[in-house]
Amino acid sequence: MPRHFLTGTELSAAELEALLARAAELKRAPRSSTALAERSIALVFEKPSTRTRISFEVGIVELGGHPVVLRGDELQIARGEALRDTALVLSRHVDGVGVRTGPQASLEELARHSDIPVFNMLSAEHHPCQALADLLTLREAYGSLDGLRLAYVGDGNNVARSLALLGSLAGVEVVVASPEGYELEPGAGATLVRDPKDAVRGAHAVYTDVWVSMGDEGEADARRRALEPYRVDDELLDLALPNAFALHDLPAHPGEEISAELLYGPRQRIWDQAENRRHAQKALLEWLLP
Repeated sequence: MPRHFLTGTELSAAELEALLARAAELKRAPRSSTALAERSIALVFEKPSTRTRISFEVGIVELGGHPVVLRGDELQIARGEALRDTALVLSRHVDGVGVRTGPQASLEELARHSDIPVFNMLSAEHHPCQALADLLTLREAYGSLDGLRLAYVGDGNNVARSLALLGSLAGVEVVVASPEGYELEPGAGATLVRDPKDAVRGAHAVYTDVWVSMGDEGEADARRRALEPYRVDDELLDLALPNAFALHDLPAHPGEEISAELLYGPRQRIWDQAENRRHAQKALLEWLLP
């Protein structure tokens, strides 16, 4: 049976730690592995992408492989072809497939009928590749993840969920502060609070994400009103530990969920996060295709 990476919970705690250690090695020597030599990896983008596409496409090349980039409107799925049929065809041509899509159920359906590894490049419910990069960034800053406190402030979305799931697996205390109606569901592995100040106190890092995600445009005004008190700025970050820094998975909207001063200032590791997508994902691909 192929390995899949759909939510991140496919990893054990030991596998997660080994993957992050390997990612750090690959960052130090980006072209040291030929794990994907003579292998092709399909990358299916049903949603727009900047960091995901660049980091996966370049990372696959650095591992010696060939990325096959496919947009959703270029596939017969757009004309009603069954996901099962698509999975059967992809399994005959490529060695693995990543999907950036909407419903998690579509990803799971593809994986169920695939003879090759399927990995989640983003779905409405999960963003585990982003969480790997986030944990790598924290590991770089503090040397170890065990016992760290990560505050997430804002919409309890797919990014918050993946941080909670993978963070708890790594020994990170994840605290999520959201307004009423935007909470992460209980049981995802995070401590849930209402007041962002309660989340940030004692935190090693403070994380935020956009207020209006892809697919939420129809309720943009209501979201901005509800989430306005959850903006991450220097004043909020001052409540965290002295060396704490801001994180954001990008794209960002300066002046909304994060202040411009914080986004482009010295108290953040956001651009390290963006780079670390490539290194963490390369380690993931080595795990998926040993």
